[in-house]
Amino acid sequence: MNSILLTLAATVAAYLLGSLSFAVIVSRLMGLNDPRTYGSKNPGATNVLRSGNKAAAVVTLLFDALKGWLPVVLVRWYGQPYGLEEGTMALVGLAAFVGHLWPVFFRFQGGKGVATAAGVLLGISVWLGLATLATWVIIAAFFRYSSLASLVAAVFAPFFYVLGAGMAWYSDARVGLAIAVMSGLLAWRHKDNIGRLIKGTESRLGAKKK
Repeated sequence: MNSILLTLAATVAAYLLGSLSFAVIVSRLMGLNDPRTYGSKNPGATNVLRSGNKAAAVVTLLFDALKGWLPVVLVRWYGQPYGLEEGTMALVGLAAFVGHLWPVFFRFQGGKGVATAAGVLLGISVWLGLATLATWVIIAAFFRYSSLASLVAAVFAPFFYVLGAGMAWYSDARVGLAIAVMSGLLAWRHKDNIGRLIKGTESRLGAKKK
């Protein structure tokens, strides 16, 4: 029973941490416009970059990734003595991601979850995170579309996890399911981008929007 209560508490805490919209917080602290008022109106690092302030975009990216990474590694490193293992790790990672998408502190209007998902994957396995990030970088470098790179990386992440079971990355069905759910939600949050990619009207990386 104690482990169930601790799992519930950890999941709620991870959701609340994920609900901190750092794109909005960092923009306010640095005197920038609210990222929900320009460009794609998405509170994420890519849209903050459209403000022209690269430092703000980098800080946003790091903190959005950190809030996905932190709850996962805390459970991974310290949870076992309290009965918190892979199932809890899957739940807190998913909760932090969902918090970013639907943040309770910001009227449930959140971002698309790319950086937070990357943080979760890095928390699960450094190699899994790096493989997924490498996929993003390769696609972004060739095509200059952040959304396309995110979609391709999201598709490959569950496969990387499954393939990693034979390469010293531990594999757990609950963790794999959480990764698959995150990938599906991330793709769904990019549905408008998919439409613009098809039409050829999607903004390229680094482009500014008014």
